[in-house]
Amino acid sequence: MSGNETDSYMNAVAEVAAVAGNVALRYYGKNPEAHLKNDGSLVSAADYDAERSARAWVEKNFPADGIIGEELPTTRESARRRWIIDPIDGTFTFLQRVPLWGTLVAVVEGERVIAGAAYFPALEETLVAAPGKGAWWNGSRTTVSKVAELKSARLVTTDARFKRDPSRRERWLELQNGALAMRTWGDCYGYLLVATGRADVMVDDVVSAWDLAALLPVITEAGGAFTDWKGRTTAFGGDAIATNSLLADAVREILVSPATADSKSTSS
Repeated sequence: MSGNETDSYMNAVAEVAAVAGNVALRYYGKNPEAHLKNDGSLVSAADYDAERSARAWVEKNFPADGIIGEELPTTRESARRRWIIDPIDGTFTFLQRVPLWGTLVAVVEGERVIAGAAYFPALEETLVAAPGKGAWWNGSRTTVSKVAELKSARLVTTDARFKRDPSRRERWLELQNGALAMRTWGDCYGYLLVATGRADVMVDDVVSAWDLAALLPVITEAGGAFTDWKGRTTAFGGDAIATNSLLADAVREILVSPATADSKSTSS
């Protein structure tokens, strides 16, 4: 893919994220109708309306591409190029009138992310990135922090209970107890904090591709490390660890389980 094509996709994902995010913003603070999905997470009228607007944009401008969204059925699943959309990442946060929610849009070929954007309408912050093109925060180049010691690290997560795997909570507590500080209300905003050097570690225990695809290039192009809990650089692993580069090995030494590490080493 040429540099001009990559620039084009960076502009496109940013535009789609803005279109969908601004639709969601119209509902923000107005108690839109909401209900629990089968997986126990919340969805609202704002999610559906925002995703429809994003899909309409893609259908108009890239009609041959597939679309994978969190709330609506997949379109052209076998297409070579697919758009992955999360209309409101952090719906619970959104419904609580906490402004740390965002709209995420990525373009992928297979599992390779071509470009990704994260737009935070209530805060007027935008991140956009593509491999080899850097990470850009509100139009300026952004980089991760230079924090090199765990004792100075600022940790962020969405939910520190780690209900799916209690052993992860134990490993997280080990990391947390040796760090400078830990905060929640993470969701996609935690990754923005890492990408802009305002936090050093962000983790998620249970996430989907629409939560992560846009964020992988944002973190890596800002100079950080983005992996799943097995240590693989992927947005399709079902969980995530994002760090600056200087803390990458130390953080994963604690969080990646010995069994997983041994299995990875054996398979390679």
